[in-house]
Amino acid sequence: MAKPIMAKATAVWLVDNTTISFKQIADFVGMHELEVQGIADGDVAQGVKGFDPVANNQLTQDEIEAAQDSPTHVIKLKFNAAAQGEEKRRGPRYTPLSKRQDRPASIYWLVKFHPELTDGQISKLVGTTKPTIQAIRDRTHWNISNIQPIDPVALGLCKQSELDAAVQKAAAKKLAAGEVMNDDERRKLVSTEQSLGMDSEPKIPTAIEGLETFTLSGNPADDEDEDKGDYSDADSFFSLPDDDDDDEADKKS
Repeated sequence: MAKPIMAKATAVWLVDNTTISFKQIADFVGMHELEVQGIADGDVAQGVKGFDPVANNQLTQDEIEAAQDSPTHVIKLKFNAAAQGEEKRRGPRYTPLSKRQDRPASIYWLVKFHPELTDGQISKLVGTTKPTIQAIRDRTHWNISNIQPIDPVALGLCKQSELDAAVQKAAAKKLAAGEVMNDDERRKLVSTEQSLGMDSEPKIPTAIEGLETFTLSGNPADDEDEDKGDYSDADSFFSLPDDDDDDEADKKS
């Protein structure tokens, strides 16, 4: 439901000049009921001058009287034909001053990792203009040498759900045009939820990759089966030649 302009000032006026319930006023101006009660107690909106919704063509006197007579009556904003379509106004998203310096980095990231996005989609995501996007695409931006690509979600310029929706829309458009995507492009089109739901594949460290089947003598089982002798006591381990063999060797010499 549409809300009145200068909502807090309108709430101040309704509290001071009518007997409408706090809940009705809160629902009408888009505030919490406790905030409206705080206005009545003088704890909220101190110094705010009331804004007359009747004089400013937002409410009719009949609507106010109906709300005063019935606590369940829902106050409706007066129809204004000139205001139709204002909530759907198109244009780049507003970016706070503190984050505007981060927009080139986010544009660079989107251009680099999601080339399927159009200039219009990037403009809506981070709140920039098409000439700026084109300058970064062509690397003719005045500060291109100092711009590093940074995820706009990490910078707080857009939500992950908004980025996923834009990427999926670009993928559907590309598929409808009959263009073939490579494997890298398909991986980029996976949404955050799908990516987090995937099972992680075990990876072999690079330092030992290829050594998992390496042996020194072919089959280690054969080595274990070989008879290595009885070394249960020290005499058998340090066995020396018999004395008879030594005597025969001396006779021959």
